[in-house]
This record gives sequence, structure tokens and C-alpha cells, in this order.
Amino acid sequence: MGAVAEIEIGAGKLASRGYGLDEVAIVPSRRTRDPEEVDLSWELDAYRFDLPIVAAPLDAVTSPATAVSLGRLGVLGVLDTEGLWGRLDDPLPALAELALLPAESLAGRLRWYYEQPVRPGLVAERVREIKAAGAVAAVAVTPQRTAALLPALTSAEVDLVVIRGTVVSAEHVARGREPLNLKRVIRELEAPVLVGGCASYQAALHLMRTGAVGVLVGVGAGSTARTAEVLGVGVPQATAIADVAAARMRHLVETGVYCHVLADGGVRSAGELARAIACGADAVVVGSLLAASSDAPGRGRCYGSATAHARLPKASPVVVEPGVRTPDSTGLDGAGASSLPTMAEVLLGPAHRADGRTNLAGGLRAAMAACGYESVREFQKADLVVAGARAGRSGG
Repeated sequence: MGAVAEIEIGAGKLASRGYGLDEVAIVPSRRTRDPEEVDLSWELDAYRFDLPIVAAPLDAVTSPATAVSLGRLGVLGVLDTEGLWGRLDDPLPALAELALLPAESLAGRLRWYYEQPVRPGLVAERVREIKAAGAVAAVAVTPQRTAALLPALTSAEVDLVVIRGTVVSAEHVARGREPLNLKRVIRELEAPVLVGGCASYQAALHLMRTGAVGVLVGVGAGSTARTAEVLGVGVPQATAIADVAAARMRHLVETGVYCHVLADGGVRSAGELARAIACGADAVVVGSLLAASSDAPGRGRCYGSATAHARLPKASPVVVEPGVRTPDSTGLDGAGASSLPTMAEVLLGPAHRADGRTNLAGGLRAAMAACGYESVREFQKADLVVAGARAGRSGG
């Protein structure tokens, strides 16, 4: 890994410069190709997916039903075991109520629902429901609840497990209790495990050495995240992805094992999806873009478990489609339905607006074709240029 230039921000204090996804642009190469020749598929352990997109483990995005429908579209959907689907027998009335509340009341009501305990037996039922429909059953757990939910996930024969927190490390220090031993958990689980988030070369390398099949990159990068405001912690996403991708190459040289890098948060358009992969990501975790669809559980709202933390919430609910306020438990009314795209349209199009928020696959495919790359792995080698905020807007 090459040396990173540091800037003196004050007497005796240095800082490195970081870049967000909106500050870089992809440089076209000397070659172009037809979009039809571009392959967007990727593989994670024994599973192959048509699109390098993962639906975020948010109550507003991934339910057992959407995990199945997303799987049919070639996308991996991850269910939050500690969200409403792991606490309530029927979360649909709660989701409908949350969709109607004023934004300033939503977090408080969500916290009320989150006072219900997480039920391991119910989590196992959700996993079996997804598997019975023929989809890959992937779930997210926090490090604090991993040990408690492990028996239920094992009994339900979960396919993929994501151990996910604001910051997850391989060397957690705690007094008075035994911290989660990631290496032991990964060794004991028959299902492959992904871990994160992380945002630096060294932290990623340590996580890769636990035996995880993938790491999530991003600390405070999501549209609902308020980690920077609450904790002052974070790394701009383009820099974080590039640093973790460099750690992946060192890990590959040392072990011969390829550990996948998933950009988790910060992607708000097809253009930023393309930039995240060009920075080195194998796939991108998408939340708010999918929440802004007519068939999303949140029905135009985006929120997750970090919003409902009882003492220190690190996320705020976001209205991703203003003006849509009248859903019920079966879906949107006529006016709302016409204003929101479906999840299929978000992922595969057609797009009716030039904002990059729909037809993510088409935008990525066109970017790769314009730069002459045939596969996601090849596209990771694309050249980038620092272009300032809202990268590429000055181009033709």
C-alpha cells in the first residue's frame, strides 16, 4: 500500500484527504463496447446474482416478501433480524402507520415498536419463509445479539449471515464481559458470513483475516445515517472503498482467498453505483433508492434499526418521496402508485427521469460499456479523476 499524503490541519496534527463518491468521475478508456456484451453478475461464496446490488437490511426496504421478489430480479435482499420482522407477528399494520406519521413523530413511534423483544423463533420462521420460496435467505445481526440468535439461524439453515454495526472490529475490547469472537462465530456457522462496517485499510484487513467471505465498507455513509453528527466518525465513501479494496488485494496475496468488498451506503444514483464499483467494490448495498418504490415495505419512507435506538439514535427517518402519504397495508392508493416506481423499475427500468434513481442496472451497464469493460471485476480497474462535488456534471 502506497503512502497517503497528509495535510497539517494544525500544529502537530495531520489528516489525510478523503473523497466522496460525488467527488470522483470515471475516465473513459480507449475502448468501448456494446451494452449487451456487459456482464453485471457476481458471485458470493456458492451464490450467483445477476446484479451487483444488495438490498439493505432496513425495515423499510427488505421484508420476507421483498427478499423473494428481489431474488427473482437477480438481487440479494438482506432481512434485519432485529427489525420489525423479528419482533412482530404481523408488521404490516405498523409499517402502514409509520408511513402516515409526520416525519418528526416517526422515530418516537418506531422506538415504541422496538420495545418489543427480538424473538429467535420468529426470526427462524422468517428465514424458512424465504427459503421455502426459493430465494437466498440472508439476514443481518448486530454483534451484540449474534450469540443469542445463532442457534435459531443455524436451526433454520440460513444461507448468508451479515454481522453488521456502525463500526465492527476484529479486536473489540470490553471489561466485565466477553466480546464477540468473530473468528469463532465464523468457524462455527455453516453459512458464509459477511462483516462490517469498516472504513480503513487496517480494519478491513483484520476483518478479512477472521474468515469472512465479505466486508461491508461504510461508516455513516447511508442517506439516513447521522453518524458524523452524533459521533464525529466516518470516512468519505470513495476513499473508504479504495482503501478496503487495497486490503483485499493484500489478503488475496497472503492467503489466496478473495474477500468481497460491499459498499454499504452513500449510493444515491446509478452514477454513484458505477463509481463505487470503479473504486473497487464487488457490489453495493442500496437502501433509500429501493425505499422510494411503490412495493417497498416503507412506502416512500426510509428508516432502520439505528433510527430506533433508545438512548443514542444514529440515523433519522427520511422521506424519500415527498407527497406520498396515503398508503395502507395492501399498498399505495391510486395517486401514490402512479408517482412511485416499482422495485423492478428502480433496478431494471425503464427510467422516465434523468436523475439516475431508476434503472440502476441500465446505468451501470452503459457506464461499463462506454469505458470498454466487460465484467464487474474488470471495471474495478477503471481510472478515476477527482472532479469535485457533483462529479461529471460539467461534462457533455
